Amino acid sequence: VAHSSAAGFPSAVAPTRGTPWLPSPLCPSVDLRDRQGCTMVVGSDGRMAAANGIGRLVIGQNGILSTPAVSCIIRKIKAAGGIILTASHSPGGPGGEFGVKFEVANGGPAPDMVSEKIYQISKTLEEYAICPDLRVDLSLTFSCVIFLVEIVDSVEIYLNLLRSIFDFNAIRNLLTGPNQIKIRIDAMNGVMGPYVRRILCDELGAPANSAINCIPLEDFGGHPPDPNLTYATALLEAMKGGEYGFGAAFDADGDRYMILGQNGFFVNASDSLAIIAANLSCIPYFCQMGVRGFGRSMPTSTALDKVAKVMKVPVYETPAGWRYFSNLMDSGRCSLCGEESFGTGSDHLREKDGLWAVLVWLSILAARKQSVEEIVRDHWARFGRHYYCRFDYEALEPRAAYFIMRDLEALITDKSFSHQQFAVGNNIYSVERTDSFEYVDPVDGTVTKRQGLRIMFSDASRLIFRMSASSHVRATLRIYAESYEKDPSQHNKEPQVMQYPLIAIALKISQIHERTGRKGPTKGFFHTFLPLLLKYINVTCAFRFFIFF
Repeated sequence: VAHSSAAGFPSAVAPTRGTPWLPSPLCPSVDLRDRQGCTMVVGSDGRMAAANGIGRLVIGQNGILSTPAVSCIIRKIKAAGGIILTASHSPGGPGGEFGVKFEVANGGPAPDMVSEKIYQISKTLEEYAICPDLRVDLSLTFSCVIFLVEIVDSVEIYLNLLRSIFDFNAIRNLLTGPNQIKIRIDAMNGVMGPYVRRILCDELGAPANSAINCIPLEDFGGHPPDPNLTYATALLEAMKGGEYGFGAAFDADGDRYMILGQNGFFVNASDSLAIIAANLSCIPYFCQMGVRGFGRSMPTSTALDKVAKVMKVPVYETPAGWRYFSNLMDSGRCSLCGEESFGTGSDHLREKDGLWAVLVWLSILAARKQSVEEIVRDHWARFGRHYYCRFDYEALEPRAAYFIMRDLEALITDKSFSHQQFAVGNNIYSVERTDSFEYVDPVDGTVTKRQGLRIMFSDASRLIFRMSASSHVRATLRIYAESYEKDPSQHNKEPQVMQYPLIAIALKISQIHERTGRKGPTKGFFHTFLPLLLKYINVTCAFRFFIFF
């Protein structure tokens, strides 16, 4: 089994065909508790659960369940947990990837200690049990004396939860009233198609042609179901035409999203999180429940922190991974959480929830009667703009990536690096603080170490280097750059232009191109921009003072 520090176990599709790979994480996941007679939520095939003593399976109709819907159903019926087979935002089909997510009883991702226990048990398995002759029509309810399979309409269950959170009349009026806006929603051929059509079109009145790519396909139509500017190109081009006032895309299992405004105006995930936080009064759920605190992953920009300061609520900075938010929400500390990888959610579930985030945005548009771009620019004018980017070096040789991070940590944590200054053109950056990020859970005191390297500068700029655990064989090294600009006259700059000095510093101190032979990142805002940038930046170094021309 592929070992992952996340609450899941990723693998390529091809090596698992005809092998017992899948039972390796599945068997120990249901072994973690007294499973006899308990209830589990799964996407489709229950033959292994039947053979391992699970008393009741709840399965989405036609085997389709989004990750938020799984969390919703687990919490509603008080199930022991759930198992999701998903490619998430990775390429699908025989040449793609998929993974196993194990959700625990609170409806959230398995915590690190559970994932580690699953992994350790998987290494000792010598056999697994399965009921090969069990056949279930996923459109009907099937039961027998000792084993119950319940097929549920997961869309309807999830929709009922959303009805209790939002003012559907206000959203419906936005989409159908005299001042209606046209929307464009791309389900990217993942599981969100049925949810989009039922909720946004049938329930809220958006025209049927507002929703595209709504048929779930095994290979997602040959495109990675990753809601970003690189892969959601059909949506981006449609939005650039100016016909639509609001656009959104979802990943394969519905927990990630992207927001676009008219003419293709892009809202980055960190800004989206901060804007949602600043406008929670537009949502009936929060007017009733109140706002107790916010959570963000460490690499996510600090735009949320500015909002929290004004609202006088705490911000919890966690490692990347939604599982770290569950304790905060269960203990009543946190109402809204988000990550820079287009995941946002609240304490209505214990998972990030893409469609929930889209409905929040539509609620804000309905309440404020402004366009997406106007809302974003008003937010920048009030709180300042956080220029932000991430770029990924994917499929690196793990050993090479490990030594890059090891040497970089030694460099930035050395006392001589403290108060180091960097000059890039006319910009001077003074190091204020560096560390290897570690998180102490305020609920149970659990310590999670080595979650990324941080360089904080005196002007509130940041550089972050982090290894990703999302790949099954190769390594991914991610570099994040953030700078803050309060002056409204500087809010119309291109992120690439504003961030190139920080990126030049990141490349200089990491030596990632020299050590990997790469000429640029695999993807990110700079995957085409960096090679051009490097042609014109001659990097020289002086003692304790780096100078970039």
